Amino acid sequence: MDEISPVRQWRVPPSLPAAKLGGAVLLVALGLLFADGDPVRLMLAVLAAAALAGWALRDLIAPVRLAVDPTGLTVIHGFAGRRLLPWTAVEAITVERRPRLGLTSEILEIDAGESLHLFSRYDLGTPPEEVAATLRAAHRS
Repeated sequence: MDEISPVRQWRVPPSLPAAKLGGAVLLVALGLLFADGDPVRLMLAVLAAAALAGWALRDLIAPVRLAVDPTGLTVIHGFAGRRLLPWTAVEAITVERRPRLGLTSEILEIDAGESLHLFSRYDLGTPPEEVAATLRAAHRS
């Protein structure tokens, strides 16, 4: 069995916030191009761009979504906060697979009794099944 390092982290890939910021700029550009003097269209484009930029900002402020150490798991909580889940609070670590539109999505689920924490590949930068295996091994040790 592989030895678990004392602290292991999973984070958002750096290309993801860059893509979101690029999308926000593109939305504003399209809003300006196609508004045709209509302030409502421009405002909708700016609002959508602001939401996308806020989402990217979260990725830049708190890129680490999940960490494991001998005491338990640290998960993102709220916009950019952290929450420690001791191993005694962790009831289950599973990967939910769902086929949709010809593609299969995987979500890592960490059940901590009164809270459920969900992470996609885009949150972790790694396939959820690999992360789940690492978490289970750390939980057993």
